[in-house]
Amino acid sequence: MMLGITQLTYTALFSFLIVVILGPIFIPMLHKFKFGQTVRDDGPKTHLSKNGTPTMGGILMIVAILITGLTRSKVGSDMIIGLMSIAGFGLIGFLDDFIIIKKRRSLGLKPWQKIVLQFALALYISYYQYIAVPSAPQLMIPFTGASINLGPLYIPVMTFLIIGIVNAVNLTDGLDGLASGVTLVVSTFFMLLASSVTVNTDVAVLAAATVGACLGFLGFNSYPAKVFMGDTGSMALGGAVAAFAVLTNSILIIPLVGGIYFAEAISVILQVGSYKLRKKRIFKMAPIHHHFEQCGWPETRVVFIFWIITVVLAWIGIIAVF
Repeated sequence: MMLGITQLTYTALFSFLIVVILGPIFIPMLHKFKFGQTVRDDGPKTHLSKNGTPTMGGILMIVAILITGLTRSKVGSDMIIGLMSIAGFGLIGFLDDFIIIKKRRSLGLKPWQKIVLQFALALYISYYQYIAVPSAPQLMIPFTGASINLGPLYIPVMTFLIIGIVNAVNLTDGLDGLASGVTLVVSTFFMLLASSVTVNTDVAVLAAATVGACLGFLGFNSYPAKVFMGDTGSMALGGAVAAFAVLTNSILIIPLVGGIYFAEAISVILQVGSYKLRKKRIFKMAPIHHHFEQCGWPETRVVFIFWIITVVLAWIGIIAVF
């Protein structure tokens, strides 16, 4: 039975309260165990003052989403897959964060290790959707009301897209409140989509739980951040967004509604490609949020404008699918 907007609001509130209650308990523990952020030397110099700020705060959001998802509605197969995506990608991020902290360096898992783990999880999610939902290969095309049928190409294409989404969200986590604020808006869009268009209770509940978790986390993560989500949180949020898109057959809407994620990822690809081919940089620094910082924008201004852009894109997304 589909939950109404009022029930979804209560679901978001429940998740929000879990983060708000656990935050003052969990953050001092991170301090105690010296789980502090190691800022990269090649990043913006203004960020060096953030060295030592507790990280791995994404655990708060994961716990809130897991508890909320398992208690606020009947647990269906889509709920299990969604939680597996969130917790699974969050675990990969946790391993990355833990290695960084343990070895006191700015890099954790090796790139190939990340890709192998991400590929295995993304492949499983794609395979599940392909087997469980006969219409899964038919992806909705925004604004047209039509769909494109991938047929047997669905699994490899979707696996690639899931990995892309997760890493794009991960790249967005570079400024206080940026990834959590953008994902709050994106999750609100999917909550409305799942409750009104695709009619998927599991996704609607998970999206509402993610909205509440992000809102609660912003209280600790907005500038100046008392805690960072780390790869634990950013990859878990990437897993959430990917799961919402896959389970509602609306992954083609991500470049629009998740336009900030898309821009962050493309900026890195262009920067790396340009430097390798021409030995020249397109941006002052990538991902693109750092470019604006290098142009003299205060961190808070970059974050606020990226939030506003996401709100506008979400409204356009609503027009595209409703």
